[in-house]
Amino acid sequence: MATSLGSNTYNRQNWEDATKEKYGKECKICARPFTVFRWCPGTRMRFKKTEVCQTCSKMKNVCQTCLLDLEYGLPIQVRDTGLSVKDEVPRSDVNKEYYTQNMEREIANSDGTRPVGQLGKAPSSSDMLLKLARTTPYYKRNRPHICSFWVKGECKRGEECPYRHEKPTDPDDPLADQNIKDRYYGINDPVADKLLKRASTMPRLDPPEDKSITTLYIGGLGDTVTDGDLKSHFYQFGEIRTITIVQRQQCAFIQFATRQSAETAAEKSFNKLIINGRRLTVKWGRSQAARGKEGIKDGVSEMGTRLDPVPGLPGALPPPPALDEEPPANYFNLDPSSSPAVMNIGLPPPPGINPPPPGFGPPMFHHMGPMAPPMPPPMSMRPPGQIHYPSQDPQRMGAHAAHGARHGD
Repeated sequence: MATSLGSNTYNRQNWEDATKEKYGKECKICARPFTVFRWCPGTRMRFKKTEVCQTCSKMKNVCQTCLLDLEYGLPIQVRDTGLSVKDEVPRSDVNKEYYTQNMEREIANSDGTRPVGQLGKAPSSSDMLLKLARTTPYYKRNRPHICSFWVKGECKRGEECPYRHEKPTDPDDPLADQNIKDRYYGINDPVADKLLKRASTMPRLDPPEDKSITTLYIGGLGDTVTDGDLKSHFYQFGEIRTITIVQRQQCAFIQFATRQSAETAAEKSFNKLIINGRRLTVKWGRSQAARGKEGIKDGVSEMGTRLDPVPGLPGALPPPPALDEEPPANYFNLDPSSSPAVMNIGLPPPPGINPPPPGFGPPMFHHMGPMAPPMPPPMSMRPPGQIHYPSQDPQRMGAHAAHGARHGD
């Protein structure tokens, strides 16, 4: 049976009354009493409660419990660094009270959907924050604390102990020393320092110095990304001159009309471009002059993709000999210690095998007429520098006889 709206509201109101305690504790930032909520997020989890009041959380747009930004899930120091926001909350009690009253008045006059103060005047987004933002829930934050009795070896509850039986972290680890006020004011936060160091080492796409380059290389297209998909994403950055898709290499080249449009597209799409469920690679193209000079060099094609070696192909050829060195006479790369049979020299048959009768075995030399020119000697018996190819031998072509006839020999 479905529950009516009135009963849902009644049950929710009872749950809120059971989890909250009106003016139960003072805020850890402004030290004013506020209504505390305490609940258990799930089985084998520790009870959690709100730590700061609603006014302090709305001034910074953070959660009342974990003090992380509500939009990006990041510490306040990382959020303020990415948006270039300077903290202006005073530290003294009197100034803090006066500032809090003014902020309460500003919050009451707003619709409650936008941040107030300096954060409301900051830009809406940042590339660094979008890359570091946590988009999935982090349930490890709700785990119970480590059992101190188990660490000392004195816990007698066993599996019924509600605390974790794990080895504690290194006491010298900076993450082991965290302070709620440092996190709220955005100073000396070890978690924020770790995230900022990670952001500083993230890859960047710097524009080339050649201002004539207005082409972007898009890799990893696969078979699902089409010309229309690329156009529907990149047209928002400026006028597109051409879109060329190389289906064989699963990449595309997008040429913009202006350099400013290409830089904007590269900045907004680098390392976060996902089309049809595929994460695409965005790089800058190269100029026509650079492609003409370099071509394919060091295993990289002119489109910037690295070419994999093809298995089964021979390696690189050896360099040619120097001009002052006489080339070797072995044109067929024959081993000098190879069998003489390779050089067309007959060998006696092995013992135990009779030689073939005359006329049945392959002749060593073809007997020609008496006017035939003599056969060239074997290559191993030729003097160095003599021509070894029969087709290029002047004696076989009749050059010697013709030369003698002209000179009266």
